[in-house]
Amino acid sequence: MKRRTFLRNGSLLSGGLWLANSPLVAAFPPKKEDLYTLFQNPPAIYRPFVRWWWNGDKVNRDELIRELRLMKEAGIGGVEINPVKFPTRTDDMGTPSVRWLSNEWIDLLKATFDEAEKLGLTCDLIVGSGWPFGAEYLQGEERSQILTITTRKLEGPLEYEASLFDLCKEGDPAITSPYTGRQPEVMQLKLVPNPLSSVDQIQDLSSQIKSGKVVVNIPKGKHVLYALVKTHGFMEVINGAPGADGPVLNHYDAAAVKKYLNRMTDAIEGRLGPLKKHVRALFTDSMELEGANWSADLMAEFRKRRGYDLVPYLPFLLFKIGAMGNIWDFNYTAEMTGEFKDMIERMRYDFALTQTELLEERFVSYFTQWCREHGLQSRIQAYGRGYDPLEGSFKVDLPECETWIKYGLGKEMSGEDYRIGRAYTMANKYLSSAAHLKGKKYVSAEELTNTDMVFNDTLEILKIGGDQSTISGVTHPIFHGFNYSPPDAPFPGWVRYGTYFNEKNTWWPYFRHFTDYKARISAVLQQATMFADIAVLPPVPDTWSLYGNQNEPFPGLIHPNYQSLVWESIHQNGNACDYVSEGVIRDSVVKNGQLTYGPRAYHTLVLINIERTEPDTLKKIHAFVQAGGRVFCVETIPTKSLGWHNRQQRDAEVAAWVSKLQAFPDRFIRVPKPEKAFTPWFTGIQKQYGIQPYLKLSQPDPFVTQIRYQTADADLILLINSNMDKPVSLDLSFSDSITAKKTGWIWDAVTGERFRLPAQKTLSLDLGPADCRLFVFDKTSKGTDWKPLPLTGSGELRPGRWELEFRHIDGSVKKGALDSLVDLKDRPDWVSFAGSVLYRTEVDVTDPAKPLFLNLGKVYGVSELAVNGQPAGVQWYGRRVFPLAGKLKAGRNTLEIKVATSMGNYMKTLTDNAVAQYWTNTGRKNQPIQSMGILGPVTLYS
Repeated sequence: MKRRTFLRNGSLLSGGLWLANSPLVAAFPPKKEDLYTLFQNPPAIYRPFVRWWWNGDKVNRDELIRELRLMKEAGIGGVEINPVKFPTRTDDMGTPSVRWLSNEWIDLLKATFDEAEKLGLTCDLIVGSGWPFGAEYLQGEERSQILTITTRKLEGPLEYEASLFDLCKEGDPAITSPYTGRQPEVMQLKLVPNPLSSVDQIQDLSSQIKSGKVVVNIPKGKHVLYALVKTHGFMEVINGAPGADGPVLNHYDAAAVKKYLNRMTDAIEGRLGPLKKHVRALFTDSMELEGANWSADLMAEFRKRRGYDLVPYLPFLLFKIGAMGNIWDFNYTAEMTGEFKDMIERMRYDFALTQTELLEERFVSYFTQWCREHGLQSRIQAYGRGYDPLEGSFKVDLPECETWIKYGLGKEMSGEDYRIGRAYTMANKYLSSAAHLKGKKYVSAEELTNTDMVFNDTLEILKIGGDQSTISGVTHPIFHGFNYSPPDAPFPGWVRYGTYFNEKNTWWPYFRHFTDYKARISAVLQQATMFADIAVLPPVPDTWSLYGNQNEPFPGLIHPNYQSLVWESIHQNGNACDYVSEGVIRDSVVKNGQLTYGPRAYHTLVLINIERTEPDTLKKIHAFVQAGGRVFCVETIPTKSLGWHNRQQRDAEVAAWVSKLQAFPDRFIRVPKPEKAFTPWFTGIQKQYGIQPYLKLSQPDPFVTQIRYQTADADLILLINSNMDKPVSLDLSFSDSITAKKTGWIWDAVTGERFRLPAQKTLSLDLGPADCRLFVFDKTSKGTDWKPLPLTGSGELRPGRWELEFRHIDGSVKKGALDSLVDLKDRPDWVSFAGSVLYRTEVDVTDPAKPLFLNLGKVYGVSELAVNGQPAGVQWYGRRVFPLAGKLKAGRNTLEIKVATSMGNYMKTLTDNAVAQYWTNTGRKNQPIQSMGILGPVTLYS
């Protein structure tokens, strides 16, 4: 199948045709006038879901029901049932495992489904267990396979001898999860000079394979001996539960895929009846295949699709790999030069493209079809080595990406490392763009994945991460994750992974505030369409040519390393964009000077460091430019075609189309990348070329960004500040396309209230740390005007001495006092505390009729205020400003502030607790001591 046909077939099920009959959409779309009502009180389907780890499948009915009820009370709307290997270092209290797909396991599923239905919760079910899925029963070609290389750098003259056993051993990939039953064999032996510049220099020694060793006379000079090693069943399921562990499935083998999937549904439905009565979607986790790249017929398929035989060149396409199939050593092979290097890069692209096509046809297509046949939706993290990062999710009903909690979030925004300061991963922009291109409004994320800050995450950190996830295009979070853990399990319980969503967490009593906030955002965004009028083309084919396909969501390398900074800078400057692919461009239509694809239309196209492309892509770009569109080429202009077959003719076509494009110097423009700061870089492009933002920000800032959505009657803009410490003051100006014949509002996703903007086109805004604003412009005109809480005022009063009460999670209670507020981590007697600290003080008030406010200043932890013993509110992120109208009396008043701290400092002290020590005090998880409590300054003012 040719690439164009493959792409077109991949778009047949676009835009939610399948979703029309889905239980997912039973609650929407609401009547147009009910959008705000939906926002105020979102149904459970819009609430955050959780990945629910059935640790080791050591589960029982009563505890499953208890945990479902606990999650319901916490504001969770659904669960992804996810059997997983029991965590090491954990006491299982002698609890036996229930084997995956056994009758007992299926009966526990039924009990879970029944209780979830009573509670109004949605259930998704992971396929298999762990990732990528597999099972003990897989045999032969059903198991995943990989080609790797072993090289020996030699200098002659030299008589050299080596055993194939040693070559196979060295070719064993240093992956995360090797399978003990893997079976390697040497497929090819080749000797080449170093450097290598011609096919004629390759000496084939493969005839010696049968002897079990290689013997060769090395001529004078530097040479490299290559051994191509194929390994059957090289990988086992990562963290598979009993019955679903063992070797990973060969996702490139259609028969094996069908057998595996049908075995699962046959077993469950044979006992329960149709799954569609109980389950929304079947789920596939990220495709961490650790470099799997082979099936028995791959070379036959390659010849059919690409038009030449790749077998003689296979060793030269590959790199030395390590964990997750990422390139480990770039200097492991012979240096390649000239035409030979160009040939190998073209063939490497063809190899990656063929793998991508086979994975789409033999896994993705059948998986989505299998789900539909059973009346279910497909939910897939359609990224990882082997997927096209954009088009791989085109057929998926519920595409999913990932958002992580890492150190640096809220503190840094690196211009060098795309991971620092960002919760969203590289996959997010691809997956959300693919959904928009296909007219889908639902984009889920495995959200708040956490392996670095376990026990030290706060609701404020979770909000920053969740807001960044939303900015990347996500409309529904699947929290990572809720551990099945009996209440009598030794503290802290059974912790497989992640953010400690558990009733023993210090902030659990306040968790509902966060889930309510997330539910309101999801509810409205799932009714709307993300706006974008700029298309961005990342250099995926160039990456495949140079390095092969990469392992998303955290690729071992990014080409170029600034790729994600381009889309970020566009949004930071008040515009919005989608990622596109060459296939999308070729299948687009030029209409009214715009590049249109399905529901999307773009007036500008940005090419990021594109060197290689297809002539037909440039042909469509030329039609776009000729019709008035504008193209920016960042760093480079295309110079060559993709792939090996018929390259000379296609290279000439590329050159001809580029020449035609250069006849429009005002619309086909090469721009250099900035040395470091991308935010002001795009500001300059906007000004120089007249690109009008729909939201003009007076001071674009890397921490401040936005996203725009539209319904038939409303425009929505979510603006966030992901800096945990610094506020941002800026002037906003909304374009006529947003404000015309509409009234502007701020919808408060924390409270569900809305307030009318005093001015409709411009606004001076003070955006606090970790803060956000949801602006909605609609045809509602009556309501209360927005008045931000004052941060300072007249008659400021600073409380004096503080009495402290420390209520530890271990049940102990201690008291203390402070004349001035300090960070509790700086006090040796309090640094290891975890729990709730009550700060008590008294203030004199002469005129309680005045509109008084309390500002706590900087607080680390959730803060809850009581005034004279009466509740006065909870503030769990950003500025802690409390309105006190009607709560004070003349004379002496008691203020009591409860602060729920993080847990990590305490966990580090539990030297006999293996779980606590693993997550907080070992290796790269040796977490720093965290700040706690109220730092102030605390002021009372009118």
